[in-house]
Amino acid sequence: MESTESSYLSSPEVTRNRSPPPKSPTSENAEKPTYIRFLVSNDSAGSVIGKAGSTITEFQSKSGARIQLSRSHEFFPGPSDRIIMVSGAIDDILKAMELILVKLLNELNINDNDDAEPRTKVRLIFSNNSCGSIIGKGGATIKSFIDGSQAGIKISPQDNNFYGLNDRLITVTGTLDEQLRATDLILSKLCEDPHYSQAMHAPFSCAGVLSFYLTIESMFAIASIVSALSALYCLFYLPPLSWLYHNPVMQTVVL
Repeated sequence: MESTESSYLSSPEVTRNRSPPPKSPTSENAEKPTYIRFLVSNDSAGSVIGKAGSTITEFQSKSGARIQLSRSHEFFPGPSDRIIMVSGAIDDILKAMELILVKLLNELNINDNDDAEPRTKVRLIFSNNSCGSIIGKGGATIKSFIDGSQAGIKISPQDNNFYGLNDRLITVTGTLDEQLRATDLILSKLCEDPHYSQAMHAPFSCAGVLSFYLTIESMFAIASIVSALSALYCLFYLPPLSWLYHNPVMQTVVL
C-alpha cells in the first residue's frame, strides 16, 4: 500500500508483539526514536514485502519498528537498488534489520562446506554530515567501531556523490552479528546529534537527481534535433553559390 505521507511504501501500523531484542550498549539513547536507511536490490525488495505485504507486516509486528520501502520506480542512483527505511527505537530497528537480513540470506541459498557463518555486505545510507560524525577526528570513531564490532566498515568517497544528493554509502562487511553490532554502534553515536533523528520525516527522494539526468539527456536530444534540422535546411532551402553570383542583391547579409 502506498504511503500518502512520504515517497515510501509500508504496511499499516500494527500492534507491537515482539520478542526481546538485543540491548543497545548506550541505554540513554536506546529508546529515542531514530531511523536507518539501507539498500536492497529491486528483486530482493519483493521478498521483504511478501505476498500482499504479509512479510513486511510480520516483521513490523515482531520488531516493533516501522519498515518502509521506496516505490518500485524510485531507485538509489547507480544500480537498480531500492531503499529500506526502518524507524523506531534502536533495539527495534536492530531486530527489524535482523529479520530482513536473515530473510535475504535465506533467499541467497548460501551453502558453505564448513560451519562458519557467511560474511556478507549491507550498504547503509547516511548524509555527508552524519558520515563526519561516524569517521571522527583522525578516523578515531570509525576505527573504534571496527574494533568493537569486528566488521569491515567503509565509507564511499565524498567526491562520489551524485549531483543533487548529499548522501554517502557505508558498506558494512561481516557476519550478521557483526553487521548488527556495527549498526548499533553507528546509530548510538548518531543519536547523540538531535538533528539526525529530525531528518527521519524527510525521506530520500529521487526527484532532484532524476531531473538533473533527464535535463542532461534532454539537452543532448534537443541538440541532436537542432543539428538535424539545420542540415535539412542547408540541403533544401539554401540556394547554391552559383545562384548568388547571378543575384548580387541577395549577397547582402543583415546581422
